[in-house]
Amino acid sequence: MKVLVTGASGFIGRHVVRELIERGLKPICLVRQFNSMSNLGFANHELELIEADLETFEPHIYFADHPIPDKCIHLAWNGLPNYKAMFHIEENLPIQYKFLKSLIQSGVIDFSITGTCLEYGMQEGCLNTSNFANPLISYAIAKDSLRRFLSALQTHLKFDLKWLRLFYTYGDGQSESSILSQLDKALGRGDQKFDMSGGEQVRDYLPVTELVKQIVDFSLTSGSGVFQCCSGQPIKIKDLVTNYLKVHQKNIALNLGHYPYNDYEPMEFWGEKVNQKIV
Repeated sequence: MKVLVTGASGFIGRHVVRELIERGLKPICLVRQFNSMSNLGFANHELELIEADLETFEPHIYFADHPIPDKCIHLAWNGLPNYKAMFHIEENLPIQYKFLKSLIQSGVIDFSITGTCLEYGMQEGCLNTSNFANPLISYAIAKDSLRRFLSALQTHLKFDLKWLRLFYTYGDGQSESSILSQLDKALGRGDQKFDMSGGEQVRDYLPVTELVKQIVDFSLTSGSGVFQCCSGQPIKIKDLVTNYLKVHQKNIALNLGHYPYNDYEPMEFWGEKVNQKIV
């Protein structure tokens, strides 16, 4: 089985690639630079590489001389963590749609595409896919619009679409702006305190190694639908930080309330992890 992975050198992408390799597959990785994967410790024999970006890759030309992938796990998305920037709608969205449509027209017929829990907007509590998408910020609007565009395209072209709404994750390679990366930096500097928000917001966090198992499980099945990749376990941010410190046997005073809460997220929301049936 041939699986194309976009965004393969990113935080989640590198773990998806490793998971596919561990399952005995040789992923095809679309990357901007060939050495991006070897720099992450991957050997050339473990994967196939395509050097291009979403705008320059021409699948009808490439797949004229190479086998068409059986599946595509699409993770690539530029410009994060600038969630409010309008370029997600004005630039990323049309590029993404054009790229994916070109893959479909070239013969790729099974897609797993990552969305975001921010598509639910300001809805609180335990959320599942029966909750209506109501995105409020540019990034989430663009993601949900891409899902709708592709769903409409399914009435004209035949392909499977698994839309995977990701909740929060952490682990090796995560963004330097994430709270646990910032915590590690503070510990490395020997800071006496760690500035953070009040920490009372409730979220759904999953280690990236577990998240990618869910992504790959969904991707290796057939069918279409909207699904959630989450832990199903709500946790306060301050408890996430405290638990992280305990696991790593570190100590630092938490300066709670130093930063305001994000205005684009509800105080309490998490995913419902259920047996999600693909149709």
